[in-house]
Amino acid sequence: MFGEEYRIVRYFPEYFLDYREVLDPTIRWTDRIQSSSGEWSGNLFDFFFRVYNRLSRDLPKPFVLNGVSRVEDTPTHKAIREALANCIVNADFYLPRGLVILKEQDRIIMQNPGSIRTGKDQMLRGGISDPRNKAIMKMLNLLMIGERAGSGVPNIFSVWEDNKWDAPVIEEQYGPDRTILTLPLSKKSAITPNNTQLAPDGTQLAPDYTHSAINGSRLIDDLIISHLKSHPTDSQSQTAKAIDKNINTVKKAFSRLKSAGILAWEGKNNRIGNWIIKSSDEHR
Repeated sequence: MFGEEYRIVRYFPEYFLDYREVLDPTIRWTDRIQSSSGEWSGNLFDFFFRVYNRLSRDLPKPFVLNGVSRVEDTPTHKAIREALANCIVNADFYLPRGLVILKEQDRIIMQNPGSIRTGKDQMLRGGISDPRNKAIMKMLNLLMIGERAGSGVPNIFSVWEDNKWDAPVIEEQYGPDRTILTLPLSKKSAITPNNTQLAPDGTQLAPDYTHSAINGSRLIDDLIISHLKSHPTDSQSQTAKAIDKNINTVKKAFSRLKSAGILAWEGKNNRIGNWIIKSSDEHR
């Protein structure tokens, strides 16, 4: 937490922290911070504040006064701090590829080595806290950063909903284990006057998928998409068991995703083949 990088890697050889800022597509990186550069300590404490300052400087700040002072710390700023803290306290620093934070014009991506200890579904529901690095979590708590009630991720989703931004997306990768949180900074897809939904590129989504977005089924769809990315040959019943959802609910979600052109089965028959995700960006 407070050491120097060259000492830390003696105990954690895979330890690596990386912040990449790509705000100009013509430039590889408009800004970069990495723990092995030798230009700063390379520890988690300094990384957190260096990265948070860069992530928060372009966030919108509505004009709100507390007495005669302007309130600069909005719910969005708190959500970004929570997400960054979660990324750090749940990282498995024995695994390769390190902790990577990517800031782009329309989204922030936070990646940490290690799987979700409580499971993705429980993480989305909240209520249970099981950080991988409990001592680091306590140190951040002493700085009034993060909380231990297990409600951090639901709070982040709530803030994004209040901002009318596209919902965050959580993905898990395996071999090595890795957790990826994508925080879009773009407004939700528009609803046309005839109650159909437009994808970000302006194309119209199928009616079944429009209905699912309006009625809050998108979380189920996100769980299915995320699962199939790492298990593309799973059946609908296997997917339902993996994400801990009712089989009938999952079958309806598969139907929506296929009708919207987001999901397609590719194979010789219904048993031999795999799922293809055709338009995951539109889905998000």
